[in-house]
Amino acid sequence: MKNEVRQTRSHLMDLFARHGFHPRTDFGQNFLIDLNLVDVLAREGRLGPKDVVLEVGTGTGSLTTQLAAFAAEVITVEIDDRMVKLAHEVIDPLENVTLLHRDALKNKNHFSEEVLELIAERLAEDSGRRLKLVANLPYSIATPIVSNLVATDIDWERIVVTIQWELAERMTAAPSTRDYGALSVWLQAQCHVKTLRRLSPTVFWPRPKVQSAIVRLVPDPVGKRRIIDRVFFQDFLRRGFQQRRKHFRGVLAGMYRKQISKADIDSAMAETGIPEKTRAEQIEVAGLVELGNRLYQRINSHQNDKQGV
Repeated sequence: MKNEVRQTRSHLMDLFARHGFHPRTDFGQNFLIDLNLVDVLAREGRLGPKDVVLEVGTGTGSLTTQLAAFAAEVITVEIDDRMVKLAHEVIDPLENVTLLHRDALKNKNHFSEEVLELIAERLAEDSGRRLKLVANLPYSIATPIVSNLVATDIDWERIVVTIQWELAERMTAAPSTRDYGALSVWLQAQCHVKTLRRLSPTVFWPRPKVQSAIVRLVPDPVGKRRIIDRVFFQDFLRRGFQQRRKHFRGVLAGMYRKQISKADIDSAMAETGIPEKTRAEQIEVAGLVELGNRLYQRINSHQNDKQGV
């Protein structure tokens, strides 16, 4: 691979100066300039000829070219029209790269339908194809990108991304710690999450004001199957952790007051082995999965009774 297509600080500064613009902070544009770390991202993706790679945040196309060298197909998504122009200069010769000029997200809870449709098309082109997300994610969208990919029904195989260190701590947090919350439980219930490296601001240009991390997620199919209804479970977590300092029993009673009784909540917690005066942040992942399942079953049972099913 030619060195001139790989971004260093001086390369980027010259490139931006020639085109007369600057990185946009509102898009979270912090470009990875440590070439060894670009290699780490690509290597940790463990890419092969059956892989379809999703990259969110094309930037100048430096990582894109690395991914394209090993994967069957790369779908790379970029919202900034200036970056799209720069990226095309590098990736147009690559036949296995599709660049989408758009927001990867429809909203904070869903991927863009165009992105999902293209992923489905590329996966269907050959039997045995697998989806992987490998990207230097813009800080502003890192949480919904990872969380929403896990929420889809796509049979993804690996996620390797750079994110803010604070977000990595939330993803990997243990119960009864400051960072343990809905995101921690949502991911850990269905994935094996590991922080691979801590990154200094100096490996980016412009330098962010915070530390970053490379994290890896691989699916936990057994954990995923334990969740009866993932849409219900995700909503259960999001709303349940909004009042994290209150006893979970009271929070749940307010959440489901129109659907089930407090006695139903008490019995579900008792069956799960969760004391009444427990906060959400104190409950382990497995306990929250079991409690969510029991509440889902009770709510469904009550709805069926009302409908005479």
